[in-house]
Parts: sequence; C-alpha cells; structure tokens
Amino acid sequence: MSERFDIAVIGAGIAGASLSAELAPYASVLLAEAEAQPGYHTTGRSAAFWEECYGGPQVVPLTLASGPYLRELGLLRPRGALYVARDEDEGAVAAFLQRFAGSGVSIEPLGRAGLERLVPGLRSPWTRAIAEPACADIDVAGLHQHYLALAHDGHVTLRLRVRLVAAEREGDGWRLLFEDGSEARAGVLASAAGAWADPIATLAGARPLGIEPLRRTVIQLRTDPAPPADLPLVLDIHGQFYFKPEGDRLWLSPHDETPSAPCDAAPEELDVALAIDRFEQVVDWRVLALERRWAGLRSFAPDRLPVYGWDPRRAGFFWFAGQGGFGIQTAPAAARLAAQTLLDRPRDAMTAALDASLYAPGRLG
Repeated sequence: MSERFDIAVIGAGIAGASLSAELAPYASVLLAEAEAQPGYHTTGRSAAFWEECYGGPQVVPLTLASGPYLRELGLLRPRGALYVARDEDEGAVAAFLQRFAGSGVSIEPLGRAGLERLVPGLRSPWTRAIAEPACADIDVAGLHQHYLALAHDGHVTLRLRVRLVAAEREGDGWRLLFEDGSEARAGVLASAAGAWADPIATLAGARPLGIEPLRRTVIQLRTDPAPPADLPLVLDIHGQFYFKPEGDRLWLSPHDETPSAPCDAAPEELDVALAIDRFEQVVDWRVLALERRWAGLRSFAPDRLPVYGWDPRRAGFFWFAGQGGFGIQTAPAAARLAAQTLLDRPRDAMTAALDASLYAPGRLG
C-alpha cells in the first residue's frame, strides 16, 4: 500500500526545500526529487549573489522581504554592485534609475572617478555606473541546507531518485507513480520542479503556462591581477555580462539566455568565448587560465514573474515555479507566501506587504 501525505512537493532544489520547510509544521509532506541529490541542477550552479534589482521592480518586494531572514541566518556577506555603462548609454542609465524609483532599492549614479576607485584597470569607454551598495554574496549551499534541515526536523519525507512519471486524480487527491515503480498518494500536488515545471503540469493534466528554461553560463578565471577581495559585482547596464570575485579567482558570465529543453545543462564553447571577450573589453587584466565552466537552467514564465498559487483549472495542483535567476535570493519570502496561500493561512510580518496577485497562475490566462 502506498504512503499517504497531505502534500507532495516535486523537486528538492531551493524551491522545493524551502516550500516543504514552510509547510512542514502544518501538514504531512513528501519531497520527491528525481536526482540522486537535492539541488543538483540550478540551485547547485548559482552565481551566488543577492542583488535587489535582479528580476525587476515587481520582484523587488520578494527580495527585500527576504533580506532580514537571510541576514539573521548569517548567509549574506556585503559585496556591493555596479551596473557599468558608457557615454552612449546615458539613456539606459536614466531609464534604469526611473524604473526602480520608489521601489525601495537604494541605488545612485556614479561617475568615472568613483568607478575607477572600485574597479582597477577599467578601460576608457566605461565612464559611469549605477551603484547598489546593498548587494551581497549569498551562501547558497548554506541556505539550501538550512531549509532541508528544517524540512527534516518537521518530519518531511525526502525521497531521492524518484522521477514522477504519472499523476492521476483519485477522488479529491492524487495517485503519484514514480519511475522506480514506487507510488504515493497526496491531497495536493505542488510543482517546484524548476525547468521541469511545465512537464510536471502536463503529467498532472494541467495546462502548461509557458515556463521556459534558459541556459546561463558561468566560468571561473585566474587573472593578472587577481580580482580585489572587495571588488563589487560588476554588471553591464544592457545585460551583456557580469563578474565578481570568488576567493582569488573571478566568476564571469556572458549573461546568456539560450532556450533549452529541461536537461543537465552544459556550457557551450561559444558562450565561454563570448564571456571572455566581453570581459576583456571592460578591464585590462590578463586572463591566465580558464579553470572551470558550468551552466544552469533559469526558468521564466512569459512575463518573467514567478508563479505561486493554485492552478485555476486543475483541482489540487499548486504552482511554485518560474523563479528565473532570483529564486534563491527571494526564497524566504516566496516560500512563506506560497505556503500561506496553499494552506489558506494568514500573512505574517514577512509577507504582509506582498501582492500575491502579481504571482498567481491565473494571470497567465
């Protein structure tokens, strides 16, 4: 006889781990992961920064609401960020400042002199920036393990190597069949499967929402000079690159967004070459060695906002997906909001100011 749960959460990356941890005090939860370890895909491949502007103004409330929780756990380390630009980008800088005006994010314009003090070896075309002092490095593994530990302490049942292959409505619940031949029953099926969110919906008889996985490449370089320990996260105002120090090495991305089927993503040589070429146009540092390369899939709904809530057509199916590159930095507020929505529980101090309608699945038609 299959085990019964109140809620089955599919996917044990940061989304599934955080949602399960928030649900655990109130319900019996199965956390089912297809891989041999939680967080194998996107969570384990993050560039590891907490950046208030990331995701746009409608994601800012989730990021800001998550900040106190992350700081209390000691998972944020001050870094600062710079969106760098050239003279011809004056309009883009003005538009950026206008876009985030009134959002609660602390940003300010910075001229060439201030930029040179923060980024040594800066090449001449780069004359201005937008500074975001609150940007921080985030301990992704620490946050993921925190939520897995909370889930464990709350008696969440974690099963690994169980890929969902069928989800059938049975009365007012679900019969879930896994690739290894095991099965389970649950009152609610929650998809926290990242790049696999739409395929899970299809298995459950729900209509896909158009959540698209996009490949993002990151490489690790050894450079001369080595990056200063206090170098800010440096991003292009047009989204063509970002880089930051990691110890005495540099992490660099071409900020690529290549559509991909859900898979174990791997970097492509062209993206690696583009990243290095763009970096060499920013600073006069020498690239001594390419030491590592990796890629992950960041999944977006058509409007690039996350999807939290009940499917409007398929009873018992709950979405917690479409969190792009901001799913880790927003995890505390997002998971709590989603759990409160699923359980029909009242808001608390963390979520009181959040507009859940912005993220509801029904907005996507």
